[in-house]
Amino acid sequence: MKNSELRKLISQYKEIINKQKKKHTDNFKLSEKREKIEQKYFHETGRTLKSDLKDL
Repeated sequence: MKNSELRKLISQYKEIINKQKKKHTDNFKLSEKREKIEQKYFHETGRTLKSDLKDL
């Protein structure tokens, strides 16, 4: 995966986290999307997304 694709995954992850903080959202669908992004990131890099975001 290219760096631009990884950055896109990270931005999508951050958007979903922000949407989940809002009151009137479907948290179940958003959590499924977030889990898929986390799995894809782990599969491509071998690192967890949460740990990489803490480093930034």
